[in-house]
Amino acid sequence: MGYIQELRSLVGVRPLILPGAAVIVRDGTDRILLLARADTGGWGLPGGFMEPGESLEETGRREVFEETGLRLGDMTLLGAFSGPEQFFRYPNGDQVFNVTAAYTSVARGSRVTVDRTEAIEARFFAPVDLPHGIIAPELPIIERYLCGHQVA
Repeated sequence: MGYIQELRSLVGVRPLILPGAAVIVRDGTDRILLLARADTGGWGLPGGFMEPGESLEETGRREVFEETGLRLGDMTLLGAFSGPEQFFRYPNGDQVFNVTAAYTSVARGSRVTVDRTEAIEARFFAPVDLPHGIIAPELPIIERYLCGHQVA
């Protein structure tokens, strides 16, 4: 049983405060990688929750690799995101207040291998062509990234 599953067995669906990392992964043409998430049905950034003993950067690298098979180059901290806009209720009823360190990085390689337990699809999008249905906690992260970059 994993760490979060163990917590859930103790508290049920009650809100948990969970630290994690999300990564804006860019390809060689500055498109952004988004995943159609298997657990929520919405689009989101690669990322996830921290494991005990892990750093936030390690979390980001691990999650990107697990979800997409991609290795990352240097990672740059975009910011820390917390507060009411980071609340999320999963379709199964689990409630989370995310505390997310968001990074940017360029993918090493372009071959994405989707972990079907995590996502049903992965696709790079031009910043002006982002899909509808991006999950709420990801929006402030993407908006901050887009504010700091020229959108072509």
